[in-house]
Amino acid sequence: MTILPLHPANHASPAALREFLEQCRGAAVRDAHAKLVSISLAVEALDPLAVLESIFEPDEPHFYSERPALETAIAGAEIAVSHEARGADRFAVVKTWVGEMLAHTIAVGDVTAPFGGPHFFSAFAFHDEVETGEPFPAASIFVPRWQVALAGRTTTAVANLLVTPAADLDALARRVWRAHQRFHEIGAQAAPAADAEVPGTPVFQMRETGHYRLAVARALERISAGEFGKIVLARAQDLTADRLLHPLRMLNGLRQRFPDCYAFSFAHGRGPSFIGASPERLIRVSKGVLETEALAGSIRRGVSASEDAALATTLLRSGKDLHEHRQVIDDIVARLAPLGIIPETPAAPQVRRLANVQHLHTPIHAKLPDGVHLFDALAALHPTPAVGGTPRDPAVGRIRELEGFPRGLYAGTLGWLNSRGGGEFFVGIRSALVAGAKARVYAGAGIVAGSTPEREFAETELKFKAMIEAIVA
Repeated sequence: MTILPLHPANHASPAALREFLEQCRGAAVRDAHAKLVSISLAVEALDPLAVLESIFEPDEPHFYSERPALETAIAGAEIAVSHEARGADRFAVVKTWVGEMLAHTIAVGDVTAPFGGPHFFSAFAFHDEVETGEPFPAASIFVPRWQVALAGRTTTAVANLLVTPAADLDALARRVWRAHQRFHEIGAQAAPAADAEVPGTPVFQMRETGHYRLAVARALERISAGEFGKIVLARAQDLTADRLLHPLRMLNGLRQRFPDCYAFSFAHGRGPSFIGASPERLIRVSKGVLETEALAGSIRRGVSASEDAALATTLLRSGKDLHEHRQVIDDIVARLAPLGIIPETPAAPQVRRLANVQHLHTPIHAKLPDGVHLFDALAALHPTPAVGGTPRDPAVGRIRELEGFPRGLYAGTLGWLNSRGGGEFFVGIRSALVAGAKARVYAGAGIVAGSTPEREFAETELKFKAMIEAIVA
């Protein structure tokens, strides 16, 4: 990526913008290759979700990710450049495409600021291939035309555009200038009146997809036969409302209820949005350090502090849950080893408490070796035993047959990559697919020897309850 010593704040006029774009078009002509141009600028405090809501269109792609408790959020919308992939090598294909794009990127402004410079937003379905008619491809990645991100008290806005040798510079300049002005308008908007009319709560009808208890029983038979040691099976509930649903407003309910999770929304531009509040980080890379985690084994929250503590103790002493958790840790370590990544883990798991459930949790850290890309590690880790099973291939190969519905992005991985090789991806669980007046909500549980259909059904009911209460509200 080429970074030019030009700061947009010192050249904030349509004429200066057009002159800069003229230089970029000249570079595109010389190299006979289009240039991805990225303009970063620190702006007044903005809420990225509010920005995204203000311009939301169901048929326009967008990406949103937030950790409310950490005061970080990033949003992007529309497409400057994009790519799709499928098959077992989809992570490698996307990695190659990113490298090619960065080789022809020109960046100016606050590129080194938190979330400065172009960001690549990506979503990978659970399976390497998706079924005909599914709303999302097996792998998709895009650089948005605009992005805005919050890190603590710093808000960074970025405009990205593709400048070809034959680009219409006047049209591009107008588009960027309009976006620049729009950011200022959003920041200056007055809050709605306290007595503004609030629409009533939607009325939903619910329908179960598949036969979960039967699926668990069949999975236990295969575990007894030695086909695999663990398989994660999910349920899907279809909700139909009496009005159109706004995915970002539903997401707002999730972000408020689950502040310690990744609140997210992703749309590919074909109508549906995939939203959720995921508790599970798959991978984070920053300054050469890789972070991941094992999150497996769960129990409900108590109604009092003493009951909560007693339930946590029960979870920490549960042979079934500890065995399931250990399988996840061992599998992660084994998958990273061929990349030369040597993880460090605590001696014992801790309990991570969420709004509705407690999980066994083990953080995992490692130095990322030179030459190993975030997408290399991502390909090695996905899907983890926490959402797939062990051994991976035989367990994952049975999921579609037993569950009875396509997963799509459920239990896939979504996240972002910056121009410096850093980024963060999470697992697409505690999630829902929203389209029009319909929403499909997902919840899953790990099945191992000792599991029972009733217990696993109860665990998914607990997860459904929290999700549905948040999105219905």
